[in-house]
Amino acid sequence: MQTLEGFDRQFPTDEACKDYLAGKRWPDGVRCPRCGAKEKVYALKARPFHWLCKNAECGGRNGYRFSVITRTIFEDTKVPLRLWFKVGYLMLTAKKGISALQVHRVIFGEESGSDHHTSWYMCHRWRAAMQGDAFPLSGVVEVDETFIGGKDRNRHWNKKSKNVRSAAGPKMPGETIGYDKGGVIGAISRKGNVVCQVIGEMGAETKAAFVRQAVSENVSLVATDEDKAFNYVRRGMPHEAVDHSAGEYVRGEVHTNNIESFWSLVKRGIMGSFHHVSKDYLPLYLNEFSFRHNQRKGVDPFGTLVTTCG
Repeated sequence: MQTLEGFDRQFPTDEACKDYLAGKRWPDGVRCPRCGAKEKVYALKARPFHWLCKNAECGGRNGYRFSVITRTIFEDTKVPLRLWFKVGYLMLTAKKGISALQVHRVIFGEESGSDHHTSWYMCHRWRAAMQGDAFPLSGVVEVDETFIGGKDRNRHWNKKSKNVRSAAGPKMPGETIGYDKGGVIGAISRKGNVVCQVIGEMGAETKAAFVRQAVSENVSLVATDEDKAFNYVRRGMPHEAVDHSAGEYVRGEVHTNNIESFWSLVKRGIMGSFHHVSKDYLPLYLNEFSFRHNQRKGVDPFGTLVTTCG
C-alpha cells in the first residue's frame, strides 16, 4: 500500500481519477455497461469520459449514452471522485476500520456545511463494493462461528435478555428471544483468505451448507471446535476438532487460532472505531474486514478495490 503522499500525487484531480477508473474498469477497451459490447462504442469529444453505444440492443442510431461512473457506486454522485477515492484509501489503510464521523472530519471538515451522513453513505457504498469471491478455500481451513453484539451486562435494564424474554412470552420453536446479537460464521485458509457471512441460526444444516460452499473438495484438513454441528459438513471431508471445553486448544496442526484472531480483530474494530453496528448493516462491515484481510499482502489493494466498484 502506497503512502498518503504518494496517493495524493497519483490522484491530484478528478480527471486523473476518472482515467484510472476507466483503465481498471475496461482494461481491454471501453465496453457498454448496458449491452457489454465493444463495437460501435464512440467517445464523445465534447464530453470527456463519456461514450455513445449504437448497438441494436442500445437503441441503434440514437444509442445509449454513458460515462465512466455509469453503473458504479459513484453513479449520480455530487461528491468529487477524488474524495471518493480518498475515502476508499482511508478505509483500506485503517486496520480496524474508520468511522463515518472520522471520515467526515478528515475529508470534509467541521465547517464544510455537510453532515456525517454523506460520509456514512460513501463508506457503505465502498463496503458494498468490497463483497469479494474468495472461496472455495483450500489447504488447511479453520471454521468457527461467533456472535457479534454488546454484552448483556452493559445493556439498559429493560433491554437485558431476561427482561426481553419475560416480556415477549413463550417463544416459537427455533426462535431466539433476547441477546440481540448477530450470528456469524467464517472460514479461513492458513496464511490465506477469509470468508464470513451472517447467518440466521446456528443449526447443523446451516453450518454444513456454509462449509460446502466456502471450502474446496480438495481441502487437506478442516479444523473446528467441538461443536457437533460440524460433524455433518461433508461425507469424506478430512475433519478434526479441538475440545475447548476440556481445555484443548492446539493439537498438532489442529486449531482455530487464526479464525478466532480474525473475530477478535472484527470485534475490536467495532468496539473501538464504530462503537455500534446494527444487524441490518453487519454484512457490509464483514465485507470490509474480509476484503482488508484478503488484500493485506496484495500488490495493489486499492486498484483491486476500484475494480470491484463497477
